[in-house]
Amino acid sequence: MRRIQSNLVSDGAFILLIIVCFVCIVFTAGNPNLYIQNIIFLNLAFLIAIVTYFTNVTTGLILNILFIFGYGTFTLYQTVVVGGVVGPQNYFWLIMTPLFTISTWLLTYGNHQLQLENEQLLKANKSLATVDAKTSLKNTFSFQSDATIFMALSVRYHIPLTLLVFSVKYWDEIRRIIGEEQLMEAVLDLSQMSQTNIRTNDSLYLLNKENPMWGMLLFTDRPGASIVIERLRNSVEQRNRDEYREKYRVELILKMGAIEYDAKEVPNPLEFITLAKKQLEFDV
Repeated sequence: MRRIQSNLVSDGAFILLIIVCFVCIVFTAGNPNLYIQNIIFLNLAFLIAIVTYFTNVTTGLILNILFIFGYGTFTLYQTVVVGGVVGPQNYFWLIMTPLFTISTWLLTYGNHQLQLENEQLLKANKSLATVDAKTSLKNTFSFQSDATIFMALSVRYHIPLTLLVFSVKYWDEIRRIIGEEQLMEAVLDLSQMSQTNIRTNDSLYLLNKENPMWGMLLFTDRPGASIVIERLRNSVEQRNRDEYREKYRVELILKMGAIEYDAKEVPNPLEFITLAKKQLEFDV
């Protein structure tokens, strides 16, 4: 509903601005005797409208007050000193200049509201999306949903469940060495490599994209997770000797930690991640 209102305001303001421009141009061209004077006032009206567009309506209103005061002084001079007659010409710009400002402000306001709503929709879409667009991996939002189910299954059927998390050592230093494009390629390569080292019933998640951290929910105990850890280390070391060295000019070294699920110590999925992250501190 709000988006429709913003569209109506923006469209209505645009049509009003076109109409005002058309009326002013016709009026200016219709009186050749005052052509130069009308051109000057038309340019002033455009200038105030442009300033309003790039600032705010308060600035536009202040400029309109100054214009009305200056135009009133000019009209008084024309009437008293020159001996001119007050006619429609004298009232036209007093009306049209504020209309220029109002229509411009409404157009700016409508566009600004649409931009805010678009940003809110993008944020909502990003927070509610369950899959990362670049790596096709599930994210933290999806992890919370899946982990809740897996934790319940672990308790009900006495199946061991372990969360394995890993990140890249010296990531901040690597970020300064290779470009942003290669950073994303590294995240994608590590994600694909990790996917090939787990079973089909295990799940891989990208828990943090800015400072990449992956998580694996493994239906195994802590010793079983150690086997996966060793497998991942060997895979990365093998790629560091050829593929990664040529591609990134640096070695990608993993920090890994794992913790087995205990219903008494892990009340929710986020605490599961927190406890697993603490295990990364012991992998030096």
